[in-house]
Amino acid sequence: MIQNFENSSIYARELFKLDEKKKNLEKIALENNIPIITREVLKYMLFLAKNINAKNILEIGTATGFSSIFLAEISKENNGKLTTIEIDEERYIEANKNFVNFNLTKYIESINDDALNILPNLNKEFDFIFIDASKSKYELFFDYSFKLLKNGGIIFIDNLMFRGYVAENEAPKRYKTLVKNLKHFINNLNEKYNFTLLPFGDGVGVVIK
Repeated sequence: MIQNFENSSIYARELFKLDEKKKNLEKIALENNIPIITREVLKYMLFLAKNINAKNILEIGTATGFSSIFLAEISKENNGKLTTIEIDEERYIEANKNFVNFNLTKYIESINDDALNILPNLNKEFDFIFIDASKSKYELFFDYSFKLLKNGGIIFIDNLMFRGYVAENEAPKRYKTLVKNLKHFINNLNEKYNFTLLPFGDGVGVVIK
């Protein structure tokens, strides 16, 4: 059964074809162990963002800009802008180079800082928000993000299952606190928000306001 599920994920991943530039960007990130969204999760995220004609999009966790480029293309189509925040300076610099390479700088506001320093001061509403950064800060990221989300908007949260440990009875000792906090966060989302948890990739959470 597990093998069948993995095969299904691979099949779904391979259905999402990338052009050579994007494929190369994905390849470089994976070769350098930079955590980026998997293709099947990306495909679903873009499906949701396009379905609501997302104009202004917020991304928490730029990495080297792989997902940012797809989101910025949606913002561009709808005469909007992507705001993306990355705490790591090297990744921020690399992402900005990629934005230039894809001719998207006009449609991206790229910020190098801890998102928790930026979110409280953002004076803007967003149609779509993507959270894919430090898992230990997920609940704080969400609380700020929900306030910035337009009615009818979507928050898309990646890696909620954290390597599958959230679904297990016991997590490795070094991850116990993180997994406990993620379980608490998921329960809170489930009880108080219009939320669904999808068991593909590393667990995807979707909230609609």
